Amino acid sequence: MLLILRAIFVVIYSVLVCVFGCIYCLFSPRNPRHVATFGRLFGRLSTVFGLKVELRKPEGAENYGNAIYIANHQNNYDMITAANMVQPTTVTIGKKSLLWIPFFGQLYWLTGNLLIDRENRTKAVGTIGEMVKQFEKKRISFWMFPEGTRSRGRGLLPFKTGAFHAAMTAGVPIIPIVVSTTHDKIKLNRWKNGLVIIEMLPPVDVKQFENQSVRKLATHCRELMTAKLEQLDAEVAEREANNKV
Repeated sequence: MLLILRAIFVVIYSVLVCVFGCIYCLFSPRNPRHVATFGRLFGRLSTVFGLKVELRKPEGAENYGNAIYIANHQNNYDMITAANMVQPTTVTIGKKSLLWIPFFGQLYWLTGNLLIDRENRTKAVGTIGEMVKQFEKKRISFWMFPEGTRSRGRGLLPFKTGAFHAAMTAGVPIIPIVVSTTHDKIKLNRWKNGLVIIEMLPPVDVKQFENQSVRKLATHCRELMTAKLEQLDAEVAEREANNKV
């Protein structure tokens, strides 16, 4: 019964957010500030799914300039967990096929996110060039999932190098964001589904890797995120075992 009630509420809420969001964005289409606004609206659904989401950011994170944020990509529940951490003037990069999702796809484009054709390598590389141009023209950051696909319980997958190429070319820092494991955590017929911790790590200065390969930078960031993911999962397990959530 709880599953049915949740499903009905989530569908109605999501459609309303998308429809009214599209109308709202028509007054200033493709404004990157919209992404954080609507990301947080979807993030509010975490309580509907019985999750307690805890956000952690370094001091002064609100004052970061242009950057590339990278996060682990687990499953569709990232929409209600990781979305809470999207910073103002940050846009995401998603698959071109997202545009065809009714209501959501149109809002995704109108809020200023970038769509890429992953099957067309030439166009995908061109997107990196577009990112660099955007960095040069205005205050904007990009959120990317360097794994390239959902991990679905397989741990942190190998990183693709697109985000790191863009950061090195533009000379902007990489800011890792780690979401504690949500695979098999959420049971739709269970009222409480525990704790999820999302932590933003300090910026990684890409200038330290100028004389090294982009792969070295990607490996370094993956190692940082792997260690943090293990730490967060251990903390979540301990707190849930002691009912401290």
